[in-house]
Amino acid sequence: MERDSHPNHSQKSGLRKAGNWCVAHPIALVCAYVVVVSLFFLAFPGIDLKVSNLFFFGEAGFAAQNEPFLRDVRHLGPFLVKVIAVVCVLILVIKLVVPGRPPILPLRKPVFLLTTLILGPGILVNAILKDNWGRPRPRSVEEFGGDLPFQPVWKMTDYCDKNCSFVSGEASASIWLVSVAFLVPASWRRAVLAFVLPLCLILSANRVAFGGHFFSDTLISWGLTFLLILIVYHLLYIKEPPLFTDRGLDEWFTVKGRKLQRLVRRLLVRSRRSLRGAVRIFSDR
Repeated sequence: MERDSHPNHSQKSGLRKAGNWCVAHPIALVCAYVVVVSLFFLAFPGIDLKVSNLFFFGEAGFAAQNEPFLRDVRHLGPFLVKVIAVVCVLILVIKLVVPGRPPILPLRKPVFLLTTLILGPGILVNAILKDNWGRPRPRSVEEFGGDLPFQPVWKMTDYCDKNCSFVSGEASASIWLVSVAFLVPASWRRAVLAFVLPLCLILSANRVAFGGHFFSDTLISWGLTFLLILIVYHLLYIKEPPLFTDRGLDEWFTVKGRKLQRLVRRLLVRSRRSLRGAVRIFSDR
């Protein structure tokens, strides 16, 4: 009996060590994910066509895009992203306008969210990849009624000039919502992930069903965006010393806010003087 249980014990021990390594090295794990997924779709590019074909209905095309409910669902992700971004900007602006008061939240939180949003979905996905790799969207390729040839992942072409298929911007924005879970109290994280992860899957699958992106566009977009989130989180919260501290940001915004107040006061004084001068000129006439 002891001999029979030994292999199971070794297997459990190996799985435990692998799990611990993954937890200790999340950035390396996500890098490996991006590489493996990329290599898989480069080796089997036809998988993209087969997945998209599940949602293609001949003359009706990608019929899901004509469903009002699914179109409404598509707007939910961008709406949530905008709400979070606006709240983060307001927190920073309020600190600048009222520099003497403590911030509503520790300032690393809005800085983390805005930085990852700008660098991930904004610059990396939309400005660099989507506008330069030139991969046609599924609804534009010959296999689905379009006039452009299908292109595999990571292949730069000139078949699409801007806002192309590789990678998915909405998949990137939806997985970015996971960054909120990094900042909430530990007791809230499961609830946040229980809401965000299914939403991410629905929004990303929606784009594939609409013929807007290939399956690989979504999977790689998730990996690249989450990788950037992990890197920024490491720089702001794990690295010793961190790139910025809450106290350092508070002091910086306090100094800049007071400078802004002095500038506004000077401008108001000049405006009043100019207004008085104009009133005197007209009164003399």
